[in-house]
Amino acid sequence: MKNGSGDKQISRRDFVKAGAVVATGISIVPRHVLGRGFQAPSDKLNVATIGAGGQGRVDTRGFLEFPEVQVVAVCDVRREADYSKFYFRVPSGRDVVKAMVEKHYAEKTASGQYKGCNAYVDFRELLEKETGVDAVIVATTDNLHALASLEAIKRGKHVYCEKPLTHDIYEARILQQAARKHNVKTQMGNHAHSTEYIRLLVEWVQDGAIGDVTEVHSWTNRPTWPQGVERPTEQPVPDGLDWDRWIGPAPLRPYNEIYAPFNWRGWWDFGTGALGDMGCHIMDMPVWALELTHPTAVQASFSPFPRGNESGPVASIVTFEFPARGSKPPVTYTWYDGGLMPSRPKELEAGKRMPGTGSLLIGTKGVIMADEGGTGRIIPETAMQAYKRPPKRLKRVKGHYEDFVFGALGGDMPSSNFDVAGPLTEIVLLGNLAIRSGRNVRLEWDGPNMTVTNVPEANQYVKRTYREGWKLES
Repeated sequence: MKNGSGDKQISRRDFVKAGAVVATGISIVPRHVLGRGFQAPSDKLNVATIGAGGQGRVDTRGFLEFPEVQVVAVCDVRREADYSKFYFRVPSGRDVVKAMVEKHYAEKTASGQYKGCNAYVDFRELLEKETGVDAVIVATTDNLHALASLEAIKRGKHVYCEKPLTHDIYEARILQQAARKHNVKTQMGNHAHSTEYIRLLVEWVQDGAIGDVTEVHSWTNRPTWPQGVERPTEQPVPDGLDWDRWIGPAPLRPYNEIYAPFNWRGWWDFGTGALGDMGCHIMDMPVWALELTHPTAVQASFSPFPRGNESGPVASIVTFEFPARGSKPPVTYTWYDGGLMPSRPKELEAGKRMPGTGSLLIGTKGVIMADEGGTGRIIPETAMQAYKRPPKRLKRVKGHYEDFVFGALGGDMPSSNFDVAGPLTEIVLLGNLAIRSGRNVRLEWDGPNMTVTNVPEANQYVKRTYREGWKLES
């Protein structure tokens, strides 16, 4: 799996396939001819999960559904975690997910037994020892996404990483460059990117269904976890949790249950707040449809921060300014969280409600209203019914996991690969930079050089300093 386009080294799969041809004198029928579900032993994708918390368990379960996948290892700093209070509603942790994997494979054996999934506390040890791994799932806290992903990429592993792709803007740029350099397949975990409905909206917008779009609004009801709070008092570290490794590259602090297993999103050292959590979902469709690249400026207003700027605000509004792109006009894009929303559009019929999380695209000829994932309509409904829909032109995929799995097995690059997910993540994290700078002031942004040009002190949030023992080297 490590050979790139310019590497003459033959891969394990290619070697096995070539040997079969020589030995038998028959040709190998391509997978797409045989259809979904067929796999030769040499075509197994060996997968390891890094971060076996709530989302890591969900992702691992999703990958287990593919007979082409063999989950061979899991890694998490917690032996077991209780997610009963959170929306996952099930226990997780390395031992729990390991048991889930082995139970899945045991049910497919005649003996009803299987013990082939290894468990690790440190992802670096996993990657060092599990040399047969072809791909990894990265579902850690946000502050470890880039470090775990890059270590895998440097070893030639394909990477499926949860959103947001990284904690910092600089990290997102580094992952884009590394994925290209090492010629691996990548995917960020914003599932709606692989759906039919998001492609329809992108095609409608680019067909001119609502004219030239100059204004976008996106909103979420998050955070649904504590934010805008002071640092809590120390509590004993629970049994089975390696707290030092959970902290990762962040400055060491005492344990408190407000951080783990779930509410870490509200703390800048570990998460990226409401915008980081939901921006890569909600902003994906407008950014894709309008072909938005680097903003030229950003400005944020927000509810008061606690002293020390450790926890994100309860609510914020962030406005991005995007330049013209060829014949496309400039776009003002406003983000709202904490229950804040844009004004109700006059085009929306009486009795109809705006979604609790969603987007409005306002064009010179009409308005599109979409929900969190990108399902949407032109409003009012009379305008939707009058619109003659264009032919489908974007490539369709069957599912987000499937797009990655078959890409890693030699297929096309997945649709939310790091060259797509990286720039989207940079936009999202620029909003956090504006919030964290603590200034309700317009920040001028040089995207290619990742620099705030008019408020130099804001640049501290482009790239953080890692704790000793942690580094990001491509």
